[in-house]
Amino acid sequence: EVQLVESGGGLVQAGGSLRLSCAASGFIFEDYAISWFRQAPGKEREGISCISGSDGSTVYADSVKGRFTISSENAKNTVYLQMNSLKPEDTAVYYCAADVIHYVCSVYPEEYRYWGQGTQVTVSS
Repeated sequence: EVQLVESGGGLVQAGGSLRLSCAASGFIFEDYAISWFRQAPGKEREGISCISGSDGSTVYADSVKGRFTISSENAKNTVYLQMNSLKPEDTAVYYCAADVIHYVCSVYPEEYRYWGQGTQVTVSS
């Protein structure tokens, strides 16, 4: 059974940092892509970043490029999202998702079958 568990969310002031973790189990990590999404109230789910479990290649959305960094620790089947220079507009529930990778990872939510429960990130101004 595939399981994804996010942690690390919380309340932070604008300009601050947080690191989210996504602990994965139930699949061969190297065969999958892991992606981070977020959803703010009243808005559509937005793909932020993804990483390939096989070669560590990454993709970032323009909205977070230069501020967020995705990384993986394959030995722990864990993916991290380091978020720096946080802005109030980064406030959302953050989800990690996983699915079998095809060539490159994707930040399109329809390409992921497995999702975590989400963790709230709130950035105060």
